[in-house]
Amino acid sequence: QVQLVESGGGLVQAGGSLRVSCAASGRTFSTYAMGWFRQAPGKEREFVAAIWGSGGTTTYADSVKGRFTISRDNAKNTLYLQMNSLKPEDTAAYYCYVPARNSWGQGTQVTVSS
Repeated sequence: QVQLVESGGGLVQAGGSLRVSCAASGRTFSTYAMGWFRQAPGKEREFVAAIWGSGGTTTYADSVKGRFTISRDNAKNTLYLQMNSLKPEDTAAYYCYVPARNSWGQGTQVTVSS
């Protein structure tokens, strides 16, 4: 099991930026593909972005493409999501996920005010 702890959420105005982080336990962090998902109140959890173990391959949901950047620091066992040009519709709890271990973090809340 991989333990995941998100941080960095908060309140930001529309058009602003925020970076959320996900610290992972385990010595095999670099071998895992990882992803970010988000869930707004009353909505289903949705995919945001994913990155493969080496960090060379990434993919994004159309709704965030060009605004969000997923990255990882394997030396620090940490996953990041840089969010720019934030919109009120980006308001959600953001979760990191490791598909190979079906592990989720507890989430970090991002609120974008208009």
